[in-house]
Amino acid sequence: MPTFELIAGTFKEGETIPKPHTCEGEDRSPPLRWNHPPAGTRCFALIADDPDAPGGTWVHWVLFNIPIDVRGLAEGLPMQDVLPNDAHQGMNDFHRVGYGGPCPPPGKPHRYYFRLYALDRELPLKPKATKAQVVAAMKDHVLAEAQVMGRFGR
Repeated sequence: MPTFELIAGTFKEGETIPKPHTCEGEDRSPPLRWNHPPAGTRCFALIADDPDAPGGTWVHWVLFNIPIDVRGLAEGLPMQDVLPNDAHQGMNDFHRVGYGGPCPPPGKPHRYYFRLYALDRELPLKPKATKAQVVAAMKDHVLAEAQVMGRFGR
């Protein structure tokens, strides 16, 4: 059976995230694509976070109710509650809707995990939901998870 996988268009697993996707560049969301969702998938959710942040895991992006027919996200998505493809964006830890790129303090590079979840239902949440709300709503509804990790340091 083909593997459910998440691929970043501008960096490979474990590589440095290019500056245009960080606070040192244009802070544009990276292009992502995926394929082979499991049978029964109704929609997708994406969470990007940094477990190496000094105060604990820092949330960079929350996106949910991505329609089942979508197999990728273009670079530089708008910072709006609902995207043109009807996906809902949540709040990040920068207190903004949408993507907030890597912006670690000087020192050792941090790891940034982009995790895509195949869900068996749409989440009953409004745009601007937090990661905690999305994770709670996903409980018992995740069919598969795919991830890609990039690094960035300053």
